[in-house]
Amino acid sequence: MDLTPRPGATPPPPGTYYAPAETPAETTTRLRPVKARRPGRTAAAAVCAVLGLGLIGGAVTGTWLTGDSAAEPGDVSPYAVTRSLWHSEPVDSLFPRTLKGDGAGPGATDRVWTRVAVASDGGCAAGLDPLLLKTLGPVGCERLVRATYTDATHSSVTTVGMVFTEAGTEAMGALSTRFTTQHLAGRSDLMPRTYPVKGTVAADFGDEQRASWTVHVLTGLPVVVFAVSGFADGRAVAEPQPAAEAMAADATTAPAQAGLGHEAKGIADRVERALRRTVTDRTEKPE
Repeated sequence: MDLTPRPGATPPPPGTYYAPAETPAETTTRLRPVKARRPGRTAAAAVCAVLGLGLIGGAVTGTWLTGDSAAEPGDVSPYAVTRSLWHSEPVDSLFPRTLKGDGAGPGATDRVWTRVAVASDGGCAAGLDPLLLKTLGPVGCERLVRATYTDATHSSVTTVGMVFTEAGTEAMGALSTRFTTQHLAGRSDLMPRTYPVKGTVAADFGDEQRASWTVHVLTGLPVVVFAVSGFADGRAVAEPQPAAEAMAADATTAPAQAGLGHEAKGIADRVERALRRTVTDRTEKPE
């Protein structure tokens, strides 16, 4: 994930923390050693290349004749595009500095959230409890990216994250179905972890401060989006409540009364929308 702000971007507010930029891709890419060329093998390779091109051409022609438009030249798979976004897309695109939540608060009130910090991308073990990590095991974890936001009054903090998976449409669909039928998104033992940052309003945002959360398994993209919210004053929450329940009109719990279900759901939804817009921009064909 490119943590360098886009040129011309508004400077961050005082006290804002940013994780170090990702190591340039060229220093981390593993290259296969190149073997010395041998004249005899060079001729053989040329013959194989010609035969290979003929087979590929025949396969493509067969695809066109059978009308399989999904394989037509120029098509770009949303799955293929999405897998590279965690390191190719600017951080301000994945996690905008400011999120506007028109009508996202309790009673359809407006919300505005400001980004406090962005975590360095990494593996899922650092940001997910072991049981949630195991639950997501069937789709694999390519990379985890996270950021923490606060509301306009600095009374709440929310960590939002995206798990970029290694799975295809079938596996993602199966996981989504499992989350729905088994009500996994509402289990407190499957809550994502927070991302606290020293010297910010989220300094005391730890596991005990988790109040409400949401987990959404996407099927059109190889991504799992989650968010977990809590009070900015560091108070512990004895009975956290999933966002879907905390947003109910008759909910009376502390997370519900504080609107923390709306915070988690609102931020997760807007980060997901930003991701979908980015993928659409990269995959739609020019007219």
